[in-house]
Amino acid sequence: MTASDLLGTDVPLQEAFDVALVDLDGVAYKGAHAIPGAAEGLAAARTAGMGVLFVTNNASREPETVADHLTDLGIPCAPQEVMTAAQAGAELLTDHVPAGAAVLVVGGAGLRTAVAAKGYRLVEHADDQPAAVIQGFAPELGWAQLAEATYAIRAGARFFATNLDLTLPTERGFAPGNGSLVAAVRTATGVDPLSAGKPEPAMFHLAARKAGAERPMMIGDRLDTDLRGARAAGMPGLLVLTGVSQVNDALAAPREERPAFIGRDLGCLAEVHPAPELADHWWHVGDARARVTEGQLVVDGGSPLDRVRAACAATWEAIDSGARVSFETLPHLG
Repeated sequence: MTASDLLGTDVPLQEAFDVALVDLDGVAYKGAHAIPGAAEGLAAARTAGMGVLFVTNNASREPETVADHLTDLGIPCAPQEVMTAAQAGAELLTDHVPAGAAVLVVGGAGLRTAVAAKGYRLVEHADDQPAAVIQGFAPELGWAQLAEATYAIRAGARFFATNLDLTLPTERGFAPGNGSLVAAVRTATGVDPLSAGKPEPAMFHLAARKAGAERPMMIGDRLDTDLRGARAAGMPGLLVLTGVSQVNDALAAPREERPAFIGRDLGCLAEVHPAPELADHWWHVGDARARVTEGQLVVDGGSPLDRVRAACAATWEAIDSGARVSFETLPHLG
């Protein structure tokens, strides 16, 4: 029997996995507002016994600030339930730069605190001859800071980045993320940084260990970071359709970015996720079915979300066999 990269459960996700590693932007909130259903979905999961650890590529804020923000949005959170890319970046430094060395931090308070906590001496300028530069997103970053990073790296400093997300979701749309700012320094120096954040598997392993998880699941809205990293770390990933990656992105996803589960929002943690099954050349999920015929995806029946799941199973099978699949007449899948 042909298996799909999309998996299924006989019980709700919140019972099948002991800890949810939850992305923030695009999953729990967008800007200053909680995403509809996020607070209720996470509260229900906690009540069912599922642990929650928030994992974010945002390196600008302290874990305490992140926890306070979530709590203010109706999502109770303690600082120890937060793992930031700043913390992962500081951990990466310890593998390459000796403690006590000078480090030029290009980023916000969260990154500065995390790097200092590892015993490094923080400096502000390239003239201080730092052994390393570590760059993380902060909205106040400008040309002067990027210039200092460039001077230091061209003088021989090692280059690190907390993450390489090209965009950052905001209430007004998508804005440049840390990866876009890192690209400016990379272009000016010709040096590629070592990156700590998602999709690097180390961050997922660190988060799972911090949460004491035996059966962790990553929840994210980005295929290229959240889901790619989950697969690289060997853990199932849940794609929620509340942020960056949408249905067409999931359909076209290469194998290394495919989610194990797909849900509309965090409310899907309380749901059973039926596994796709292949029968009579159709992929079935619940009452929905899908197949690819002469390069065209055909979907019908069932709920909108089950149509999405069936469509992914059918499309991925076709792509993996070398077929080209057209989405031009793709029906509305929800």
